[in-house]
Amino acid sequence: MSVYDHKPMWAGAHYDPAPAGGEVTRLDLYATPGRDGPVVASAAPATRLRAGVYRFDLPVVPPGRYWGAVAFTPNSAAPPVTDTSVRVDLPTGQGLVGSPEAVADRLGVPLPLTPAQRSTYEEEIRNAQADVVAYLNRPLVPTATTLRGITPHWPDALDDIAAWPVHLDDIAEVISYRATPDGTYDVDLLVGLNGAKEETVVRYVVAHAAESVRQRPGPSAESGRRVSSVSAEGQSISYDSAPTTGQAGALPAIDSLNRLRRLVFQPLSRPPRAPWPYSSNRTARWR
Repeated sequence: MSVYDHKPMWAGAHYDPAPAGGEVTRLDLYATPGRDGPVVASAAPATRLRAGVYRFDLPVVPPGRYWGAVAFTPNSAAPPVTDTSVRVDLPTGQGLVGSPEAVADRLGVPLPLTPAQRSTYEEEIRNAQADVVAYLNRPLVPTATTLRGITPHWPDALDDIAAWPVHLDDIAEVISYRATPDGTYDVDLLVGLNGAKEETVVRYVVAHAAESVRQRPGPSAESGRRVSSVSAEGQSISYDSAPTTGQAGALPAIDSLNRLRRLVFQPLSRPPRAPWPYSSNRTARWR
């Protein structure tokens, strides 16, 4: 089963209807961007994870791209409205920061994808992710964990990680929290970098996965160099040169992800150590 986390849009802004007595009621998925065909699947009701974020548990549907419409009431006195900002590639929760459909968009390949295309694109997404993981020195998929029986520093803004007595050496995000009978809380966290929520990571991975597919040898439309012209006799072929870094259409450089790197620090002002085996440790590397 996949999940979809939705931020309702109303009057051109992200909006949380719960404080005003509204609610998010239903998500309908369609197979076409016009949302004018039959409903492929529906999910209801939504669970409010935290301020402005509502989660739908989606039924099992064939892999692919779907367009959705979310029904909600902005407040207790307003009529229901429909948010049509939803476009989701399913399944979710597979450890990929980008989808095969996003790679197809980059290549100009029409949807839906064949199983072979999907498998190829997923492989190249994982390869691109491996390069990013090595560069950042950290995984792109966070770890879910639950802290039980803890007391917040203050009673409001409990979706803020700073409200909890949590001491971690990595990024942490509050997903949900539940009061317990003794007055404490059980808190669900995501710990670590969530690459799927970082636009720079998604753009890098999708772009490089698509380019890897394009450069694969073979007769498919996705592979090979970009041909700009062919002579009438077929004796000469001209190729488009790839855009250079900074130009529109150029592949993003990996140093565009610098702000997300996890550095390994080694103090310079340490007392000298005797060489091994006389020293107590072979290395003195700190993380």
